[in-house]
Amino acid sequence: MPYRPDIDGLRAVAVLAVVLYHFGLPWLGGGFTGVDVFFVISGFLIGGILWREHEAEGRIRLGAFYLRRFRRLAPAFFAMALVTAALGAALLLPFEFREFGKSLIAATVYLSNVLFYKQAGYFDTGAEMKPLLHTWSLAVEEQFYLFLPLLIALLSRHRQVLLMALVAVWGASLVSSILATPSHPGAAFYLFPFRAWELLSGVLLAIWGLETGRVWRGRAALSWAGLALIAVSVTLIPAGPMFPGLLALPPVLGAVLLIASGTGANPVNRALSHPVALFFGRISYSLYLWHWPVVTLSLYLRGSYSGPLEAAAWIALSVVLAWLSWRFIETPVRRARLAPPLVFGGTALASAAALAVGGWLYLGNGLAERFGPSVRPHIAASADFLQDWSRCTTPESGPLMGIETCPIGPEGAPQVLVWGDSHVRAFKEGLDLAAHEANVPGLIIWRAGCPPLFGLRKSESAATPAQDYACTQANLQIRQALPSLSSLQRVALIGRWTYYAHGSGIGLDAGNRITVTPADAPTPAGVPQASILAEAERTTVAELRGLVPEVVVLRQPPEIPGYDSRLAAREAAHAGWPLAKTPVTAPDVPRSALAQRSAEAEAPWRAMAEAGQIRWIDTWPRFCDAEACHALHDGQGWYFDNNHITNAAALALRDLFGPIFGTKVAGL
Repeated sequence: MPYRPDIDGLRAVAVLAVVLYHFGLPWLGGGFTGVDVFFVISGFLIGGILWREHEAEGRIRLGAFYLRRFRRLAPAFFAMALVTAALGAALLLPFEFREFGKSLIAATVYLSNVLFYKQAGYFDTGAEMKPLLHTWSLAVEEQFYLFLPLLIALLSRHRQVLLMALVAVWGASLVSSILATPSHPGAAFYLFPFRAWELLSGVLLAIWGLETGRVWRGRAALSWAGLALIAVSVTLIPAGPMFPGLLALPPVLGAVLLIASGTGANPVNRALSHPVALFFGRISYSLYLWHWPVVTLSLYLRGSYSGPLEAAAWIALSVVLAWLSWRFIETPVRRARLAPPLVFGGTALASAAALAVGGWLYLGNGLAERFGPSVRPHIAASADFLQDWSRCTTPESGPLMGIETCPIGPEGAPQVLVWGDSHVRAFKEGLDLAAHEANVPGLIIWRAGCPPLFGLRKSESAATPAQDYACTQANLQIRQALPSLSSLQRVALIGRWTYYAHGSGIGLDAGNRITVTPADAPTPAGVPQASILAEAERTTVAELRGLVPEVVVLRQPPEIPGYDSRLAAREAAHAGWPLAKTPVTAPDVPRSALAQRSAEAEAPWRAMAEAGQIRWIDTWPRFCDAEACHALHDGQGWYFDNNHITNAAALALRDLFGPIFGTKVAGL
């Protein structure tokens, strides 16, 4: 195929859109659509190569095809993976390095798109913590390299059937992408069947051009239209769950128009053939490979960029790495006279090594021994927030139908209901052990960010409207169901009371906001949120006391405003590194700094405790001394973030839960 400089220029447009988007350039909000342009280019080039071979020889030489693909793609990929793994060993915390190992395995076997589909989405905040996330698009292309040659080989003797099959697959993929995006955006984004139409758009364009003898000199208006469609795509298409679907049509159509008109003499095509564009086009594959690890690891080290100049410096580093990769890895391997067994054997050996490293990291739980004693308590705390919920069920009938319920303690009709928010989740292992030790069966019902109180409606910044509504409905259902739970002897309420009373978090989570209002009455004007909450607390306790002999309320563990185990571990691990961000975490807080916030939130509970209406369990003596409260105790992390405790703390505090299960505790 004659060299097409305009296609290298189009590669440059695509890769720069992606790179600048990932580095946070504000006016390229749709820069991720550069990947869609890449898909069309790949389809056009690979489709043209395979169709020429099919037409000339009547068959596809699969061995030669995959030999070319390995020579072109494998060396730079494995170099990037090796360097990223080495830097990850120095920077990433164990649970992150473990996940890196898993993604390295998936990327090596061309299934990283499937892995990342099963995890958080591409547009989620957690995406920037995955150094190999960008390999999802390489996996889609590799799956295409399996699908297209095999389809052509299978139908090579039936030319018309082959053409109809390609068109049919193109149409089915496009329609499925449009239909799946609203309901299954993750699948539509990551998985090959929903992206195949983009690659096949390039394939069908190549076949059409070869069949009609095109010289690719379309009208200038088509080049301008193609450029406009791509410009609109990279600037205006919003990131989020509505992509790809119909929103993928503009970048794909734009790429098709530019390729179809790319050799014509017009300003657009001349710009695409400019030496600067050609430079970025030639290094586009390496630039795509290297820029994302630079993004993720630099942000991991720095936290955030200090401004546009720092972001530009990291972009420049990405370009330098890409040029080095293109000049000393891609080009020499592509030009070298290497025997096929050497190429296949080398690729197999490199793949085996990558799989071995990935397996080692995954099975070794991220190699926690890399870090010293100052880091390990925070690391252990950051990984100590997963509980065993295997006994949980969601009844399909009965008063608690549709609400997840989790038995604790021995089998039997529940004598205790522990009802609360995510703090119940944090305490779960300790509650379960205390229930077993007391030989009292219990039941847990919890919902994150949902106060365990009657008659409230909440609106939270960290929740969707549907989740807010579900909280109100679940609490109403629990209110209606409790009279039928005749075996109950106690109800324990556990929640982040300060959050609900003040309407916001504190310290590192100060940006979280929540508003609580009466669920069945107008919101009173000018009434503080703490007063609305207090009224709901009194109403809830009065109702519960009419149903069970005793109501127990757990005092919320003290908030440690400046602590987060993951951030603290990262800061300790990066201490002394050049460019490391200034530490912001603090594992201790003076009691005086919490006094006013906690006193206002706890006043209604204390009044009811003094009146004998509830049993009040004070957790603070176990977390605090006379002067301060602490996230670390005897070298062990007791906090996951600034308000949730770890499993280790929950188990250590299980004796405090005695009153919940009817046993006495010294000092209570």
